[in-house]
Amino acid sequence: MHSLAFPLLIGLVAVALAFDFLNGLHDAANSIATVVSTRLLKPVHAVLFAGFFNFAAYFLTITFPSLHAVASTIGQGLIAKDLVTPAVVFGALVGAMFWNVVTWLKGIPSSSSHALVGGMIGSGVAHAGFTGVQWTGLNKTLIAIVLSPVLGMILSMIIMLASSWLFRRASHRTAERSFRALHLISSGTYSLSHGLNDAQKTMGIITVLLFSTGYLHGAFEVPHWVAISCYIAMGLGTLTGGWKIIETMGSRITKLSQHQGFSASLGGSVMVFAASLLGIPVSTTHTITGCIIGAGVARRASAVRWGVAQNVLIAWIITIPASAAVGATFYLLTTLL
Repeated sequence: MHSLAFPLLIGLVAVALAFDFLNGLHDAANSIATVVSTRLLKPVHAVLFAGFFNFAAYFLTITFPSLHAVASTIGQGLIAKDLVTPAVVFGALVGAMFWNVVTWLKGIPSSSSHALVGGMIGSGVAHAGFTGVQWTGLNKTLIAIVLSPVLGMILSMIIMLASSWLFRRASHRTAERSFRALHLISSGTYSLSHGLNDAQKTMGIITVLLFSTGYLHGAFEVPHWVAISCYIAMGLGTLTGGWKIIETMGSRITKLSQHQGFSASLGGSVMVFAASLLGIPVSTTHTITGCIIGAGVARRASAVRWGVAQNVLIAWIITIPASAAVGATFYLLTTLL
């Protein structure tokens, strides 16, 4: 079985790592939009900064193995792992990559995470029907679509208000210098949380693939080589940047100050770390967008370009069904070949 399946396995692992690379490229804006738009860092320095912290999340998982809960949700919490086949994995990855490329070319900050979830659901349902859907894992992911940007927005508003009160007696120069330093720290923390949550999605796909081809047995655990491969692929993807999406995230939604950039990235860090602990494959794109809007609203509601925000919202809504349709289509195509 292994000798026959091995070339197919290698090919699918390569496709999965290509998705992870594309995820890093597509979602680079999540980590660095605020530091680029506020000119805290030059774009080249910002992608190096984000790429480093994306990869540094690997060392967090070595210290705290329980942080691999997101990989478990993707690998066995959406479609029953016994029903996953290489064709299902192929359909899921192509569905997600197709949607990522479309939105990247259009400069739309859609969710790579939910594109992968949609691809997995579409391909899995095409293979085994709705009986294979793990509704608990899917439901918490769908709930997070709504809650993560809303809670991120509220949290960033609270951080803005609290930090404004703490610095109420500071001079403008002192406050600006302090917020520049705090913004840099919070941006690094957000890049760390982004790498932690997002790289695990591909880990879950590769791990369930290894189970489906007979290379892994027993409890669902991510092999060490899978984890480090995914972090490297994502880090390299982040280094290539995603300039169109950075423009949308960092300046078209609202113009950010250092204070607002700090509040948005800190709020996003808290949200994404919490989601990782709960095993929820949250959208880092959704989360930081909500946080940026919250930081803008805290200044004044008119500071937010609601037309741009509305276009982003529409992309969120159609991501899962669109990628599910593509995932199901490519699964069905594999059955004809």
